[in-house]
Amino acid sequence: MEAKATARMIRMSPRKVRQVIDAIRGKDLLEAQNLLKITPRRASHHIGKVLNSAAANAENNFNMNREALYVAKAYVDEGPTLKRVRFHSRGQADTLLKRTCHITVVLSEKKEG
Repeated sequence: MEAKATARMIRMSPRKVRQVIDAIRGKDLLEAQNLLKITPRRASHHIGKVLNSAAANAENNFNMNREALYVAKAYVDEGPTLKRVRFHSRGQADTLLKRTCHITVVLSEKKEG
């Protein structure tokens, strides 16, 4: 049985979020939560919220044991890019790409024995 949680349209570059999400993949729930608390990245706040939501889904919807949960899958997909214009001198302009991402965390129970 797996419990899943997703956060969509997070205003952060997927590349930066992947650096943090790679650190928690495969870890126990408690270990992943502690790791996110000490990680000095802005993405760790958003990933922590998704991780807590997945843990609540596992407990309430699937009656899983919270102590036996681990991060089975964790991945970041690219969301839609917001395109903005930045103006420069002499009538020139550049395109600013404000990237978004979708964060998905899947928790599973460890097999006993």
